[in-house]
Amino acid sequence: MEVGRGRRQSKVPRVTVYFWLIKLLTTAAGEAASDYLVHRFNPYLAVIGGFVVFVAAIVLQFRAGRYLPWVYWLAVAMVAVFGTMAADVLHIQFGVPYVVSTILFAAGLAVVFSAWYRAERTLSIHSIVTRRRETFYWAAVLATFAMGTAAGDLAAYTAHLGFLSAGILFAAVFAIPAVGYFATDLNAIFAFWFAYILTRPVGASFADWAGKPRHAGGLGYGDGPVTAILAALIVALVGYLAVTHTDEETTRPGRPGRTRRSR
Repeated sequence: MEVGRGRRQSKVPRVTVYFWLIKLLTTAAGEAASDYLVHRFNPYLAVIGGFVVFVAAIVLQFRAGRYLPWVYWLAVAMVAVFGTMAADVLHIQFGVPYVVSTILFAAGLAVVFSAWYRAERTLSIHSIVTRRRETFYWAAVLATFAMGTAAGDLAAYTAHLGFLSAGILFAAVFAIPAVGYFATDLNAIFAFWFAYILTRPVGASFADWAGKPRHAGGLGYGDGPVTAILAALIVALVGYLAVTHTDEETTRPGRPGRTRRSR
């Protein structure tokens, strides 16, 4: 591991129930916000604007010397918005089938994980204390969002499951690593990334179910109102974490922070 000059405090939060709750909310908000923006405004300008804000949020995250809840979750939220736009553009503008885009994004994620492991010999998020590891981490996060978006649309549209059925299916699969981790001693790193990938189609499916019109299989509340409600919940939870510091990693001198059963 790099130490000394490149050594910094942990740049990611501790994995708690708040982490998973906010992660699910950001995936749902990203789906609703992306659909609202590209349908409400010029889609080309919306995508360009989403990319600009995404880059700005990532720059803020990299410039921060340690984990800051507002900065970190802003970056995650913008990855959710722009990752959704990127996956949708591939299908809508270029006509790439969802099954193909899912495979492409899965291959991209595999490349990121492979390069990360070759360089650092670990994929643990409890060791994001150097610039290189942080770069790999956010590349993996972006790939998981794009892949999850494509997989969710594949289930809802191509497989004709609909938003609610797809959401229930992915929610059931999302629970598998948690059960495996506590009941069968499943590898912690594998369980984390497996669940992390699934948060995207879970949140996106339920967001679509709530926001899309009834004739499309939704409840008809609208993408705009759904985005606003989810954003308010995210702000409230992130504000709580910023005040209580309950999700900050504890780092021992000379070694990355560790939590229960990290491997």
